[in-house]
Amino acid sequence: MFNEKQVVTKILNGDMGAFESLVKQYERLVYVVVNRLVRKPEDVADICQEVFIKVYNSLFRFGFQSKLSTWIARIAYFTGINYIKKYKKEVLINYPEDMENYHFTNDNPELLLTKKDAAKYIEQLVLQLPEKYRIVITLYHLSEFSYEEIGEITGMPEGTIKNYLFRARKLLKEKIEIYLKGELI
Repeated sequence: MFNEKQVVTKILNGDMGAFESLVKQYERLVYVVVNRLVRKPEDVADICQEVFIKVYNSLFRFGFQSKLSTWIARIAYFTGINYIKKYKKEVLINYPEDMENYHFTNDNPELLLTKKDAAKYIEQLVLQLPEKYRIVITLYHLSEFSYEEIGEITGMPEGTIKNYLFRARKLLKEKIEIYLKGELI
């Protein structure tokens, strides 16, 4: 079992093996958070590396007021956001005032869904969501963070998180229903 306090103490005492175990423990979390923000794989790898450098350099400030995973996810989130802003490689999506008029691409689901691979199709739909919706749905469903932890990571109020999660689910549900109706005909 991964003991956060023990690992952090070892790292602060110069044990690089302990830092390696921290990286192994949280590399998937960091990748998932960054990958939802930045779409270019070569940039994702660089940002993930930068996140762990920041974690290492800032670990002495971590005071166990939250879970280590929440703290690391927060660093990953803001590193990704700052990278996007700094290099302007992606446009931060502004949310449409009327979400009822928000549309996904018109790609035929059959093109996206090879061999009835629903997971791949849903992944494509999630990638088309506005950035804040993508990150909230990822943190909640894939990383299994609570509303409170997502708030700590993103700085969003709990009500906003619930709203984004509701809207993201609604958009996904509508698109999947459209696809299923097409399959049944």
